[in-house]
Amino acid sequence: MALLGSYYLILGILSLYGVHRLLLVIDFLRTRSRVLGLPPAPAAWPIVTVQLPLYNEMYVASRLIDAVAALDYPRDRLEIQVLDDSTDETCQIVAEQVSRLRSEGLDIRHLHRAVRSGFKAGALAEGLAVARGAFLAVFDADFVPRPNFLRATVPYFSDPAIGMVQGSWSHINREFSLLTQVEAILLDGHFQIEHTARNRTGCFFNFNGTAGVWRREAIVEAGGWQHDTLTEDLDLSYRAQLAGWRFLYLPEVGVPSELPVDVQGFKSQQYRWAKGSIQTGRKLLGRILGARLPLRAKLEAFIHLTNNASYVLMVLVALLIFPAMVLRRGSPLSVLLLIDLPLFLFATASVIVFYLVSQAVRPDDSGDAPRGKRRTLRYLPALLGMGIGLSLNNARAVVSGLFHRGGTFHRTPKYRIEHSGQEWRSKIYRPGASRLWWLEGVFALYFLGCTLWALWAGMWMSIPFLYLFLQGFSYMFLLSVLPRFGRPRAEQILAVAGPRIEA
Repeated sequence: MALLGSYYLILGILSLYGVHRLLLVIDFLRTRSRVLGLPPAPAAWPIVTVQLPLYNEMYVASRLIDAVAALDYPRDRLEIQVLDDSTDETCQIVAEQVSRLRSEGLDIRHLHRAVRSGFKAGALAEGLAVARGAFLAVFDADFVPRPNFLRATVPYFSDPAIGMVQGSWSHINREFSLLTQVEAILLDGHFQIEHTARNRTGCFFNFNGTAGVWRREAIVEAGGWQHDTLTEDLDLSYRAQLAGWRFLYLPEVGVPSELPVDVQGFKSQQYRWAKGSIQTGRKLLGRILGARLPLRAKLEAFIHLTNNASYVLMVLVALLIFPAMVLRRGSPLSVLLLIDLPLFLFATASVIVFYLVSQAVRPDDSGDAPRGKRRTLRYLPALLGMGIGLSLNNARAVVSGLFHRGGTFHRTPKYRIEHSGQEWRSKIYRPGASRLWWLEGVFALYFLGCTLWALWAGMWMSIPFLYLFLQGFSYMFLLSVLPRFGRPRAEQILAVAGPRIEA
């Protein structure tokens, strides 16, 4: 009874998070027609400082700087800061490019720090201290802003209450692999559904660290950039909104970016985001719940900042699902239909609906008309499995975030991968290998045994759910381990394994 009670309690909490996803979809559909028109251009364009935080980005630094130099904005009103913490040849690449652009009359500065104190937050804070602009745009190294970005965002600051304007992300290399396809869908859900629904229903949402413009006054009044969490962007966003500043999200202003093509880089990125969000929750939830805000805004903030705790619950479900199935073997079908099926549907079908809607409404990555759902359907099993496969990595991040402040900001390596077939394994950057690959393998073997036993025992309703766990942990294990045994051979095996996993 204790085991089954724990199992149903955990599954019930996961179902509540699933219901929340459905509510976000409803809010999105209900407010979808609320499209803001671009305000008139200001009589005098304000000075904007564009900040480019870099750390060892030799493959993409020049692409970013060229894109920012091509921004369609009055040259006498534009300042560019390359905030370079690099310790490799990136520093020389940047210095040469900045020197050339300065000779062409562009106001661009190369600010190199010998000590990477405060990581990205520290670099942004030091750049802010010497910036000319009343507004500050930020772009990470893997982004390629379009020339009209500032003209499409700055006019909204004619409303003096607006503290930040955030653009959406599109993806240069969505089609590169199964991994990048799933990564893109995950981010589409965040940018197409979550941000839009939160912003248009009066709830808090966050600056995503890049592809956005800040009012300088909002940053200062909120307490500036701080590095006691790994998500300095999320932290500052909530502090600024608590100080009374309004944020604006523009889903139609897409900024192309490069997705991680290495699963270790993807896992490192997910770890940082999961740990940082929990740290931000620890830091600010007390203030948020005690603030004079609508109840809905408080509840949404609580769910937003605690959502990654679901990965811990998912690991617990993984440990309990098979024993619970064995204990309930022989239970009446009515019990399974009335209890188990609704809980699983809320926990899993809600995810499918959430991402299907995000794909139905998203523009393609060139910014054109929405694409249909049909092509995305084949990636949904991989998407569900990927969420499960990430649970060990992200649960570890959540636990660490609960007990530790700050931490080392491990940036995600970028390789300038823009087209299918490009080679990245010969590049010099490598993220640190996750120490959990062996545990992912253990979980994969465990669920292989559970699935085979369920087949033997005729537990047909259990097999689809067990297969999702088997697929997720197997895929994460294979992507982590096969490159260790020879890169060309690993690439061939994964090319064959990918479509089978999708099916």
